Amino acid sequence: MSDSPADLEFFFDPVCPWAYITSRWVVEVQQLREYSVNWRFISLKMLNEHRTDADYTPRYRGVHLAGLHGLRVADAVRLDLGGPAVGAFYTALGDLIHRQDRRSELTDHPIEVLGQILTSVGYPAALAQAALDEGHDQYIRAETELALSRTGPDVGTPILTFRPGRPDTGSFFGPVIANIPRGDQAVKLWDAIETIATSAGVCELKRSNRVAPTFD
Repeated sequence: MSDSPADLEFFFDPVCPWAYITSRWVVEVQQLREYSVNWRFISLKMLNEHRTDADYTPRYRGVHLAGLHGLRVADAVRLDLGGPAVGAFYTALGDLIHRQDRRSELTDHPIEVLGQILTSVGYPAALAQAALDEGHDQYIRAETELALSRTGPDVGTPILTFRPGRPDTGSFFGPVIANIPRGDQAVKLWDAIETIATSAGVCELKRSNRVAPTFD
């Protein structure tokens, strides 16, 4: 499903703050080293559609629906402008949701807000109409299922695949990081995570989160 070979495949839902922080780390390292990224899709709404638990509140459902709206437009961008264009759209949308804390605007006015995002990166605002087009859901669901096939169930976003298509390819949920590593710190973390992800037999490395996300 990728548009071209890449050094990394990054599966995201735009409303996840942790995925956005991880994506900014990826972009930081991308600017320091020459490698390519395919920005791919995983839907929190689809991952949680079976849930009827009391803690899956209307607020969470609304946020996850907003994420699906964003992914539908990202898919329209992919189809009209090509896979590399998705990265700029995700960057701008994530900035609005997380850095500017305007997620409620996306939830309440998806077409208007997504049109503004598209315009800000020089893409046709008309692509925002895709937010309500369920025709994109088959592709997004296939992407979501592919991501889970690489890690196993009971994970979220982001999912990263290092060296896709190569014999030493490896995928992991995460890393979940609370702030964006920069410079040498970013590269050191990258080398460590890539080593773990592509090492045979490594299945899980985890500790509980203790701090809130920051987007500086």
